[in-house]
Amino acid sequence: MAAVPEVRKGQESVQLTRDEFARRFRQQFYDPVFELLQEEIDKLCAAAWDGYENARKSPRTLKAGAEFADPDFDLSVEWLATRDSIEAAGQRHHDPASPSRVLLISGASRNDQTCPGELPKSIRLLRLARAVLESRNIEVDVLDLSHLSAQYGRRILPCKACVSTAMPLCHWPCSCYPNHSLGQVHDWMNELYPRFVAAHGILIVTPVYWYQSPSGLKLLMDRLVCADGGNPDPTTTRGKDPRLAKQLELAGWHYPRHLAGRAFAVVVHGDAAGVETLRRALVDWLTDMRLVQAGDAAALDRYVGYYGPYASSHEALDADFPFQEEVRNAARALANEIQMLRQGRREPDEHLHDPRPK
Repeated sequence: MAAVPEVRKGQESVQLTRDEFARRFRQQFYDPVFELLQEEIDKLCAAAWDGYENARKSPRTLKAGAEFADPDFDLSVEWLATRDSIEAAGQRHHDPASPSRVLLISGASRNDQTCPGELPKSIRLLRLARAVLESRNIEVDVLDLSHLSAQYGRRILPCKACVSTAMPLCHWPCSCYPNHSLGQVHDWMNELYPRFVAAHGILIVTPVYWYQSPSGLKLLMDRLVCADGGNPDPTTTRGKDPRLAKQLELAGWHYPRHLAGRAFAVVVHGDAAGVETLRRALVDWLTDMRLVQAGDAAALDRYVGYYGPYASSHEALDADFPFQEEVRNAARALANEIQMLRQGRREPDEHLHDPRPK
């Protein structure tokens, strides 16, 4: 076997001094209500510094057990819990007696419970699709990504691109978070991975922000890279050992597609530019993960009130009956595709060998 490539290092240190760590830690207690709790905050800060200084990323672990390549390796309790949720969701997904289920995603970051205090058009369009799906007796799981900007503690932490070092270093589900030593907690993806796995279909309704996807949707997309070839056994890389991961990939990686075979539809809307670009990017992304587009009607991009005032954009949507019906058609096409796939229809390229499995 060829020599394992060198693991490249050389970035500047990110280590904080204790004073700088304390300054950042205390910023979360800026509200004057905490002024009477300084003694308690001092104790919390000292405990947090200890975790940071000693790099306790996963302070609670269990032995991996017989299911893993190295049964004695210590795995995060939180990672194991997410894995268990994914396995349970997979069992529901594969059960032919279970009702069909669609994960319906609104990509908009705006929420009428926070600034600017108005409903996003994506939610209105999502509700049109939801009514169609529920009329077909399909269970609908709504994922509103505006909660990232409107709910306390909601966050999707950024992908670290482990896959760019070596595919087996990217674990399924992601094991980069939570990282307690860095305060990188409340990662929503631990709840979202099982919701994707449980779904028979995915429908994304999203606006365009500056020619691209809203930031919350892009975070979600990036963190789903582990579904596209991710390693389900972190013990094979002994956590995050890049050299072991490189060795595994070069020995021949099988690139498991953990969401393959699910149906999808995409609805993109904008006001001046970018809808076609974003629609293509979303379709390409989902297709790369081996999801199945539900026909031509399931990939839709449209402008609402093209170059009209922002202030009257909801009125423009009120009047755009063709677009509303096209959204319903996207949902109908998705429902039809799910039904056919669950009845056993196979794609013509399903069993072909992929000479470039990346």
